[in-house]
Amino acid sequence: MELWIATGNQGKLNEFRMLLNRVPVEIHSQAELPVFAAPPENGDSFVANARIKAKAVKALKASQWAMGEDSGLEVAGLSNLPGIHSARYAGPKASDSENTAKLLKMMQLRAVSSRAAQFRSAIVAYDHQGREHVFEGALKGEIAKAPRGAAGFGYDSIFVPEGQTQTLAELGLAFKNKVSHRARAVAALIAVLENRL
Repeated sequence: MELWIATGNQGKLNEFRMLLNRVPVEIHSQAELPVFAAPPENGDSFVANARIKAKAVKALKASQWAMGEDSGLEVAGLSNLPGIHSARYAGPKASDSENTAKLLKMMQLRAVSSRAAQFRSAIVAYDHQGREHVFEGALKGEIAKAPRGAAGFGYDSIFVPEGQTQTLAELGLAFKNKVSHRARAVAALIAVLENRL
């Protein structure tokens, strides 16, 4: 079975490969497609954006499983921003460190008292018959006062999961892949894939 993943984010692709390694599926990414134009992610929710990505790949791989994923960080004290704008929070080509710096600056400027936050992930997958499957996962925690750690990507260096004192970037990939928002959404996807194998 082939599973085509609509992502140009190498960090996400590596996570998907690790999370899906117990299922006998061939993982492919949009980079392997001879012609692929990444669609604009202009949906109003994580699910909507995941659907846009999944449909773009499914259009080119109609007989295979295709999936898209959208995820982001919601900070309670910033009215759940950056949310669906997480990857582009500091601008369309912003780096992880630029996005992280902007988030910490906004929390400081707004004198946010609660540092509560959550990571959310939504996966939309289309099976061989074109049926849609939606999976979601979340990880609650809080925002650290400064970046710490070198593992992971995105906002991992400033996110401290509930019950922990270290950031995801300090806790490492093995920990993240057990508890993360993406791991939880992928676990639900795996349950469906295993029924089809």
